[in-house]
Amino acid sequence: MDNPPQHVDSADGAQLRAATRGFLTRTVTEAETRRLMATDAGYDEALWKRMAAELGWQGLAIPERYGGAGYGWAEMSIVLEEMGRALLCAPFLSSVVLAATALTESADEDAQARYLPDIASGDLVATIAISGQDGAPEGADLTAAHGGDGWVLRGDAVFVLDGHVAGLVLVPARADGAVSLFAVDAGASGVRRTPLATMDQTRKLASLAFEDAPARLVGTSGDGSRVLSRVLDRAAVALAAEQVGGASRCLDMAVEYAKTRVQFGRPIGSFQAVKHKCADMLIEVESARSALFQAVRHATADDAGLPVSASIAKTLCSEAYLQVATENIHVHGGIGFTWEHPAHLYFRRAKSGEMLLGTPTYHRRRFADLWQLVP
Repeated sequence: MDNPPQHVDSADGAQLRAATRGFLTRTVTEAETRRLMATDAGYDEALWKRMAAELGWQGLAIPERYGGAGYGWAEMSIVLEEMGRALLCAPFLSSVVLAATALTESADEDAQARYLPDIASGDLVATIAISGQDGAPEGADLTAAHGGDGWVLRGDAVFVLDGHVAGLVLVPARADGAVSLFAVDAGASGVRRTPLATMDQTRKLASLAFEDAPARLVGTSGDGSRVLSRVLDRAAVALAAEQVGGASRCLDMAVEYAKTRVQFGRPIGSFQAVKHKCADMLIEVESARSALFQAVRHATADDAGLPVSASIAKTLCSEAYLQVATENIHVHGGIGFTWEHPAHLYFRRAKSGEMLLGTPTYHRRRFADLWQLVP
């Protein structure tokens, strides 16, 4: 691979990975994850602030002029992979990947100056109310109309990441026949938020209803589809990085258990059937990692290959994570099916991630369209 992304062989990338894993190992324990799963917010605000103040993760890819570090997707993918490995409960994907990227892509300097410094400092949690089918921006169901001194929004958005805790909601809505992006104060009148019960309790979702909610236009009117398309490409890469980290952790769990669990006087890892399972899991993880590397390379270069590589990565990493998380439960046998064992937490995250930001079916169809493989 020419010009590999930093996380392939860079010494700086290795140091960032080691520091990230060390911090998450110390702070994100299974007991803490289970505690946060049971809370309404779903994350620890104090830890969120520490992540910003001590490590600068929230501002990693935000331009320096807005309080960020100004790094790129190579560094972001390292942090996301380790977060997925640790099963971190935090609004990172919604706030840092989706919302901050949308603000950056909008080229709206006023909106960037208003919101990005607070996102980078951890003082503001933000999200995007994507309401289209399979996460496609062209399916926006909300409408915007002129009202009073600005805009008002009407409609519903379901399955919004961290929508119940976000202070800022970016909303793609149809206005004058085209999709535009709007900023809504989540505490404003006309906004109703309802937390949703989900299978994956480590990632919170909410349903948002907008009833003449006051909004501000972000970027250029009618430019929402372009912005959202670019955001979703990068978000697909980010989610793929999370999934590779989670799959890698499931593989490690299975191999460790196969070495120590003794049956019939032998470690179960010595049995051929278990060996084959672990070998197949390794192939899935490394294949997914290769797809991620290519997608990160295109995201870093910001070139024309990103949409295709993002869809490939999202498809392969989603399916690999789900397969490896399932086999991890099988290797653990009866204990792997219990609530007390963490294997099911990774399986639930894998299943929810498969559906998030476009299913593998959606991304395969998108890949075919991009390559004009179908009429």
